[in-house]
Amino acid sequence: MDLQLPLPFLGWLFTIASVLALAVGALLIVAMHRSGELQRRYLAHTVWNDMALFGIWFLGLVGGIGVLRLRPWGRDLLEFFCWTLIALVLLSAATRFYAYKQLPPDERVNWVGAVSGLLVVLIPVIAVCAAAIVTLRSDATRAVFAG
Repeated sequence: MDLQLPLPFLGWLFTIASVLALAVGALLIVAMHRSGELQRRYLAHTVWNDMALFGIWFLGLVGGIGVLRLRPWGRDLLEFFCWTLIALVLLSAATRFYAYKQLPPDERVNWVGAVSGLLVVLIPVIAVCAAAIVTLRSDATRAVFAG
């Protein structure tokens, strides 16, 4: 069974997703900065996390462009981005699940809704990233990038 995705699809998917993530992140930061003193203090407290996220999404953007231009470093960078994104969504899901379990029982609204909400994001992201990794590691893809 061949699970490979077309390289132009991968390049455009991750380029567009990264541009959207960077734009939404920038808009959220600007909106929070304009909201008030409490929000500005929160931004100051999370500046390193925000910079790390912007850096990771920038890697996805550059990796996607590298794949579109068939640059050997693009393949490696996009694969690294996919592994990083898988780790981040798993950590985010675990953190949210832990926070949900820490709520008092009377504040836990819907267990099934909480888990299904996590899975709606988690499964597609991991599936697309896994398919991208399989594609980027294939012999056919290595031959295309080798020239």
